[in-house]
Order: sequence, then C-alpha cells, then structure tokens
Amino acid sequence: MTRLGDSVARASALLAQDLSTDSAVEQLLTETKARRYLDLSDLEPKDQAELIASRTVEVLPGVAKLAERIEARQAEGKGLHIKLGIDPTATDVHLGHAVPLIILSRFQRLGHDVTLIIGDFTAKIGDPTGRTAERPPLTDEDIARNLASYREQVRPFFDFERVSFRQNSEWLAPYTFPELLGLLSQVPVSQLLQREDFRNRLAAGSGLTMTEMLYPIAQGLDSVALDCDVELGGADQLLNLQMGRKLMEVHGQKPQLVVTMPLIEGTDGTGAKMSKSKGNYVGLSAPADDVFGKIMSVPDRLMEPYLKAWTEWTDAEIALVLSRVEEKSLHPMDLKKILAGEVVAALYGMEAAMAARAGFVAQFSKKNFTDVETPVVDLAEHGEEPATAVLSKVLGFQPSASAARRVAKQNGLRLVLETAEGQEAVVLPEAEAIRPLGEVARELLAGREATVYLKAGRKIAELRGL
Repeated sequence: MTRLGDSVARASALLAQDLSTDSAVEQLLTETKARRYLDLSDLEPKDQAELIASRTVEVLPGVAKLAERIEARQAEGKGLHIKLGIDPTATDVHLGHAVPLIILSRFQRLGHDVTLIIGDFTAKIGDPTGRTAERPPLTDEDIARNLASYREQVRPFFDFERVSFRQNSEWLAPYTFPELLGLLSQVPVSQLLQREDFRNRLAAGSGLTMTEMLYPIAQGLDSVALDCDVELGGADQLLNLQMGRKLMEVHGQKPQLVVTMPLIEGTDGTGAKMSKSKGNYVGLSAPADDVFGKIMSVPDRLMEPYLKAWTEWTDAEIALVLSRVEEKSLHPMDLKKILAGEVVAALYGMEAAMAARAGFVAQFSKKNFTDVETPVVDLAEHGEEPATAVLSKVLGFQPSASAARRVAKQNGLRLVLETAEGQEAVVLPEAEAIRPLGEVARELLAGREATVYLKAGRKIAELRGL
C-alpha cells in the first residue's frame, strides 16, 4: 500500500468514531496535518494525475494527458516542470490565496519541480482579470514589500525551500518591439477578445488599454521562457493560461498542460468570491481564535468545498463524513469544528487548534452568555450612536463604521435577548445598524425583562443602561 493509502486507512477508522469528542478529533487532526508533509512520490502516474485533478476545475487537454506527461518525464528520470505566476499586488493574504499553494505542495511531494514566477514586470501592467477598470501599476518598492508579506503568510501551506523563484522582468524587459510585433502577427485579436471581462467592459463603453490587451501575451511569454510542462491558475485565468499554450506552439515548444483551480466562495454564503473588499474572507495572519470562529460562522453547505480546498482529505474521506451528516450520525457543527481545526492546525499547530476548539466550545456552545466575560457598552453614554459606530469606535470589533456596515449587509450583526427561558437572536439589518443603538434596542425589548447583547460575527458585548 502507498504512504497515502496507509494514512487514509488510519484516518477513515477515526472518521467512523464519535467526532464530538476532543480525543477523537485530536487524533484525526494529527493524522491529517501530518499528511500535508507526506511524501507522495510512490504513487503511480495515473494516481498522481487523478489526485491533482480531484481538487481542480479543469485539466487541459485532459487528465489522461497529464498522466502521460508524468510517465514520460519519469522515463527521463525527471519530474514535471510546474509553473505558478504571482502578481504581488497586496499585503493581506487570505485562505483563498492558499488554494494554488496547496496544489503546488502536492506537486512538490509527488516529486515534481515547481517554479514561482514573481510578476514584477506584469504587476506594473496590472492583470485585468475580473476588473471593471484598469488596475493602478505598482512600484518596485510595492512589489518587494508585498512579496515579503505574501511569502510569510502562505508559508504554512508550502515548502519555499524546495522551489525556484524567477522574476519575469528577466525575459520581458529585454523583449524588443520588433520581436513583439512578430509575435503579435501570429495571435488573432479575436482570441484576446474572447475574455468575458473584456467584452463586458467594451459593451459598457468603458474601453480597454493596450497594456491590458497585452497582459495575456506577457503571461504566455512566461511559459515560453521556462518551457513549462504545467501551468496553474484560477478558473478565471483560463484564457491567459491557454495563451501560454498558443505562444509555446508558435515558438516550436510542446504546449504546457493547464490546471485551473476553483474560486473559493466567501464566508458570508452569498456566492461572492472570497475577497478582502467584501469582508468575507479568513485572513492568514488573523489570530487562531478568530480563524476558528470565522469558519464556524459559514453556512453548512460550504463545508464540502472548504474541505476540498484546504485539507488533504481524499474524496472518499469527504464522502464518508458527508454521508454521516446526511444519516444524522454526525452533527454538522461537529464537522465544522473539525474543518476549523484543520485550518488552525495548518497555520498555528495542533496545540493552538485544540485551544481554539476549547475556547469556542466554552464561549459559544452555552445556552446563555451569563457566565461568559464580555465587554460592556453603557447606552446611557453611547445610546445615541448607531451600532456601526459602537462596533468600531467604542468596542473596536470592526476597523471602521463602513466595515461594520458591510457586516450588517451580510446579515452578520445581531441583537440577542437573553431571558430565563433562553435566547432570542434578531438580525440587525443595515437600515437598523445606522439608527441610534439605544433606540433600536428599546424597541426590541418592548418592555420585556431581558439582558441584551450586541453580536458581530463571534464577538459579543453586553448592552446596559436601557
């Protein structure tokens, strides 16, 4: 049996146990965390290709072709040459950014060679993918600062000691205008205009710049320069990746295979992609308790895609736990705690994962908040301020009133009334979140005797002075 097969057998036995207990969960997380570093090179080419394909949207021109390329390289005593391009455009990295690194880690552990291309040249153009306007170009200082932050934050998911780094300014900066014209003469404009975001912007009359039109060409030249076997990218990057295949053919090279990865839905469950601008993300630099709590807040339907995106579980293991949820032998909350533990264990280790689990259970699995220490807001002093201001200025739960307002838009704000009979939670919509908090709370109480709490995500404060 392969090393992966041995691990799956051990984990499957644990997955059949009572997963509401700390002991079973700790054993399971220890097994599956160790799998993130497991040597997978004993897998056959077909099994390797299927393992990669199981976590991707598409493998072009096909999974069988990937297996054939692996087998051919093995016959030469080599691994595949895998490429992922990074445009260092931001300092804050979230779990969505970890997805391609997890796939790359698998390629590494399967015995293949990985090159990360730092898009220092293309970052100055700006990738137009999914944008409604041209992105501002970055300076060299911006790029260096963002890259250092990126590497540090995604390090738990990827072995940077076993990777080659290249900057695409090496081959793009010396590229001459005659060379570019000769290349462009072989690329139909219609191929560039297949991009949906380009068509939408033209239809809206917002126009395109020539630099944006040339971005896919620049990215394709990266593949030519490195003579890659495989390029990874998000599903929204498909046409850029296919341009790499086209340009490799133009240069007489064997076209790379293309592996596209899913765009991860945000934690708010609205269907929008995880992003900082929407506030529906899990930051890789967030404290362990916050990471755990944010994952616990997601809709149950996101457990399957999140398990596939951020764990090393196989399809069979995921199917096993989902069937247990379906037959009601496993509570969805218990599975979600395991998922949250997986992410925290990857970022901060097992001790932090179990501590975050214990902290969550202690604070949020109770029937009431009476014995939970919470901040207090005196409405005699702050009752005329809206909830958005109280959350940002008084409690510091949100960085700004506008950020608190976004949480309200995502139905993440609640007023909780606690009586001897139990709790009643009422969603605080955006329109109510910008009214005076004391007024809103008194209307909700309507003369009843209750303790009132303001809840934003998993953060809670008691409201007094009503």
